[in-house]
Amino acid sequence: MSDTSATPVESHPATGISDDKIAQAQANYGADSIKILRGLDAVRKRPGMYIGDTDDGTGLHHMVYEVLDNAIDESLAGYCDRVTVTLHADGSASVRDNGRGIPTDIHPEEGVSAAEVIMTKLHAGGKFDQNSYKVSGGLHGVGVSVVNALSSLLVLNIWRGGKAFTMQFADGEPKFPLKEVGETAERGTEVRFYPSPKTFTQTIFNYDTLLNRLRELAFLNSGVHITLRDERELDEHGKAKENVLFYEGGVKAFVKHLDRNRTPVMSQTVFFAGQKDGISVEVSLQWNDSYTENVYPFTNNIPQRDGGTHVMGFRAALTRIINAYAGESGLLKKSKMDAGLTGDDAREGLTCVLSVKVPDPKFSSQTKDKLVSSEVRPVVESIVFEKLGAFFEENPADAKAIVQKVIESAAARDAARKARELARRKSPLDIASLPGKLADCSEKDPSKCELFIVEGDSAGGSAKQGRDRKTQAILPLKGKILNVERVRFDRMLASQEVGTLIKALGTGIGRDDFKLEKLRYHKIVLMTDADVDGSHIRTLLLTFFYRNMPELIAAGHLYIAQPPLYRVAKGRSEMYLKDDAALEDYLSSSALDGAFIELPNGEKRTGADATATFKLATKAKGLVDALGKQQYLPEFLAWTLAKVGANVDALDSKETAAVLQVMLTESLNQNLPDTSTPWTVELVEGLEGQPRLVLQRKLDGIPERRTLDKAMLHAISYRQLLTLRDDILPLLEGGAYVAKEGKDPTRWTNPATLVNAILAEGRRGLSIQRYKGLGEMNAEQLWDTTLNSDNRVLLQVSVNDAAIADDIFSTLMGDVVEPRKDFIVSNALTVQNLDV
Repeated sequence: MSDTSATPVESHPATGISDDKIAQAQANYGADSIKILRGLDAVRKRPGMYIGDTDDGTGLHHMVYEVLDNAIDESLAGYCDRVTVTLHADGSASVRDNGRGIPTDIHPEEGVSAAEVIMTKLHAGGKFDQNSYKVSGGLHGVGVSVVNALSSLLVLNIWRGGKAFTMQFADGEPKFPLKEVGETAERGTEVRFYPSPKTFTQTIFNYDTLLNRLRELAFLNSGVHITLRDERELDEHGKAKENVLFYEGGVKAFVKHLDRNRTPVMSQTVFFAGQKDGISVEVSLQWNDSYTENVYPFTNNIPQRDGGTHVMGFRAALTRIINAYAGESGLLKKSKMDAGLTGDDAREGLTCVLSVKVPDPKFSSQTKDKLVSSEVRPVVESIVFEKLGAFFEENPADAKAIVQKVIESAAARDAARKARELARRKSPLDIASLPGKLADCSEKDPSKCELFIVEGDSAGGSAKQGRDRKTQAILPLKGKILNVERVRFDRMLASQEVGTLIKALGTGIGRDDFKLEKLRYHKIVLMTDADVDGSHIRTLLLTFFYRNMPELIAAGHLYIAQPPLYRVAKGRSEMYLKDDAALEDYLSSSALDGAFIELPNGEKRTGADATATFKLATKAKGLVDALGKQQYLPEFLAWTLAKVGANVDALDSKETAAVLQVMLTESLNQNLPDTSTPWTVELVEGLEGQPRLVLQRKLDGIPERRTLDKAMLHAISYRQLLTLRDDILPLLEGGAYVAKEGKDPTRWTNPATLVNAILAEGRRGLSIQRYKGLGEMNAEQLWDTTLNSDNRVLLQVSVNDAAIADDIFSTLMGDVVEPRKDFIVSNALTVQNLDV
């Protein structure tokens, strides 16, 4: 990468921050502010200790977060109000801010620039100097140096003190010292890094994952504009995908966003803030009509997945204030509740964002998933008790609605307890209470046991016969279980199918009774049919496990079976294929075995070359199919546009449209069938004066009319098709064929007809069976494909982001219809394999 990367991509004006403040801050934040604690090779040897999992994508995205934390720290210190995160087309990611800029002067201890010290030394940074940063998310000071160590290339650009600087690193080592490259009126820092494939299994950033984290930061830092750009994907106008995140409402707006798919039980969202002993606390909360608790804790903008002392303080204060108000108001006495209200009752249906700013926070690990600073709990507890108590006094109607909901939760808990006790009296919680349902295994070691939850008795019968009776148990469920997103806990327990499932698992249910260590099977496998009903049942089961047994998912015990979709037989031999892609690979390899593809110039492609040609044609066909579905662009016209090389801007002006008009007229009227009149291509004026082309002809006496407009050429699928043009051009000439020696050739005219010809040849002599239900398989087939651990494919269920998962379940499974409708409408064009 050239040194010219120091040239700014876009301006970041420092709105609202005075120049005098910046000048003073830059004087205070210099090389001698950077404290070093030493070491970096250990990062490459054990990256998981510093950055998280390097295989599942969490560590990869954590790289962005570590750099991002530094930019947000600048905003917390009051020197930055704009941050831009860009995903570049070359696979790199960059984070840019308009803060003070990393210090560039020589470090007094190291003898090199402070920027180089920060990028190459572990535990080096201004976060260890209380005068540089009072509050910081990048506490450990390892973030940006870890990112450097785990990047094949990192480019650092700094704009500070009227000068621009740049520096590059390869695998953590400087390629050259920090150098000045010009003068500038801007300020800030940009870190652009290329994740090392030596460390990360996959290096492709997920836009939605980053968007959700950046949205959190925008809510938590209401004065900062955060922009996420994706240059890997351009829209129909050639612009990068972009989201600008700016929320003036802070954590209160965050709670409203989280609860947008639920119905609140109160008239307003609660917000309060306080400060004590140098620790500041912001809390916003709201109760809704759901039955789940959603508390999202943050320390210095960093989310704590496992909670910590701040959550403990919040929960203690909440339980105290709810019980106090329920007693003082007489609501508890009127309810005739024997026992008091518990913390679980108080938090049912609660959505809360808890944000604390701590000068020197202590976490359980570098990933900062749990806050362990003991001094935070009493501060949070004191502030929450005082402020929430004041809210209750000033808003008696809301307080009454909240406490009434909590009392209803307690009543439901009590009813569920009585239902569990009654169930225990009727029969012990063991397999003996499930006659005729659970076909258990003989192995007693849970770590070796598997439970397959199957749909209906037909599939259950085949599974029971085909299983390994030593380690595999089968539980058939009749019909569809309850949607637990919409029912109270006690009603859920009254369901026979849910009760059967709970008994089979052996863990019990509910906060008081659930014991993960009592789980009787360490692999719980959902095995449903590959149709609409099967998908619905699987979704209902996933909702049940996510809402009632999240610990089971977190421990990695829940799986989804992937039974094959196809059985292919030829003579006495048979093979099972898991999906359409596997079937296509099988058919193409069979058809191309001993075959060749001949191009118009006489070139013959065989073996690997023929396979590569087929895959190229398949990719092009997929893009043309997408154009037909999303832009209503006819297939023949898409191939013609690719053949003539029509640019995406060909309809941006009348002049370029006229050129395309001539090219299409000539190309479309080559090799016309005798029953067709020639195509006429007319240039007309469309909406807002945009040029359009109207194509007309008669085929077998029937008029045919097509329209081509600007949006079709700017579509992403067409842009991608153009990138393949040089490779697929020989396949667009027509007259080539695929054939086997001794057989008549099969003519084809474009990549789509080539793909169809090859697949048709592959199907010859085969018996292909598509399975929709597991009941269609006999016991032997079910064993071979789905039960046998040597052959089967299982998907492990995990939750990477609790807020996203909660939003998806509440949107798709909740009571509110409008968000579900919006979800369906916005995703309608991207759905695949719709089965209705």
